[in-house]
Amino acid sequence: MNRISCVFKNQQAHQYVLRQTNALQRIDQLRKLKRTIQENEDAIYFALHTDLRKNHFEASLTELFFVYGEIDFAIDNLQAWMSPKRIGKMWSNPFAKNRIYYEPKGVCLVIAPWNYPFQLVMSPLVSAIAAGNCVIVKPSELSPATSKIISKIILDAFEEEQIACIEGNADISTQLLALPFDHIFFTGSTEIGKVVMSAAAKNLTSVTLELGGKSPTIIDGKVDLEKAAKKIAWGKLVNAGQTCIAPDYLLIPHQLVDEFIGLYKQFATKMYFKAKEEINPEAYGKIISKKHFDRLGGLVTEAVEKGARINWGGKTEDKTQTIYPVVLTQIPEDAKVMEEEIFGPILPIIPYTDLDEAIGFVNQKSKPLALYIFSNSDKNIKKIIKSTSAGGTCVNDVLVHIANPKLPFGGANHSGMGSSHGFFGFKNFSHERTVVKQRRIDFNDMVYPPYQAKQWVLKLLRRIM
Repeated sequence: MNRISCVFKNQQAHQYVLRQTNALQRIDQLRKLKRTIQENEDAIYFALHTDLRKNHFEASLTELFFVYGEIDFAIDNLQAWMSPKRIGKMWSNPFAKNRIYYEPKGVCLVIAPWNYPFQLVMSPLVSAIAAGNCVIVKPSELSPATSKIISKIILDAFEEEQIACIEGNADISTQLLALPFDHIFFTGSTEIGKVVMSAAAKNLTSVTLELGGKSPTIIDGKVDLEKAAKKIAWGKLVNAGQTCIAPDYLLIPHQLVDEFIGLYKQFATKMYFKAKEEINPEAYGKIISKKHFDRLGGLVTEAVEKGARINWGGKTEDKTQTIYPVVLTQIPEDAKVMEEEIFGPILPIIPYTDLDEAIGFVNQKSKPLALYIFSNSDKNIKKIIKSTSAGGTCVNDVLVHIANPKLPFGGANHSGMGSSHGFFGFKNFSHERTVVKQRRIDFNDMVYPPYQAKQWVLKLLRRIM
């Protein structure tokens, strides 16, 4: 029996021990995880810089502090989450006690991506621990330094029969997906999400899919353009654009295009350049791999060959896998940059004449993971929200909806299914078990055969209903 099968078998046996744990015992586990992360902070920062050239401040906000916030929120609320929920009575059973119990799903698999390689392992892991599950974690092989420190943290904090980290390439993921897990939490591309869902279906395993897609940004004519440009520049270029909820493309009125580009360049330069034409590697990340570096370069080249115009940027550094911010206009609809999720520092700008045109453009594509609206018009904001569908939406800001653990985070259809963070993550890793406890007064006798002389029951029900 190989290691994967052995760990899985041991966790299948141990899940029944974890089912008996109370809130205080799970809180102890969460506190132990937090302490172990804190003890390894320097190594985590070094790993994130090695894999993605992440700045220490950016890594703190988007990786470590994000996870600390998830842990603290779970600790503060877990007793309430685990308490059986009282459910009101119905005419069909007026004397029974109705409750919903949240019980662990069992043995869960977390497959994480490389773009936020620490956060996107630890955040679902926190939810799974809070819900009382055994977990096997599979970090991305494309961020090997971070994968290594994650493995160390998990080994230091937990026994393998509860939480295990298994490193490796796509073949390891394939082996894991063949096992009959009770739940799979996958973060990654839509195409691989389909593979995960197909594998899960063979074992009727429930899944959470946090995918991606082309998250649009709509600016209308009634907006503070300077504030919008600053926020969009940050949201697009943080982590060198390798963010699943980054603004993918921009829809903006024709008359505002040139002004926006000037402001975008101004703020992007201020945030990520050390000289007017030279990127600051201490603030700006690198592309994760040569393969992804070449793919992004290919998107720009193909768009230009089809008639697109580079309005700003486009410089690349092969040795450091750095792609400078790029602004594209006049982009043909069949260009790959308008069909594929970009996942890099390329911003296509699509001008429009009226708001209905912009809404129609968004709706002809798959439902995005995020949609951003910049407007000072409540009428326009309501119209866009009501006329479109997205996993989440921010008005006059970007990315920030992911940072509030009181809100569900997730996609819709092609951009994902299921929700995470806070109670929604706990619920995601739990089975909602209905428990009905009948009292001594048994109303149900009135509906049992024989039915003679019981027509009055039907008359009573008609009046009640």
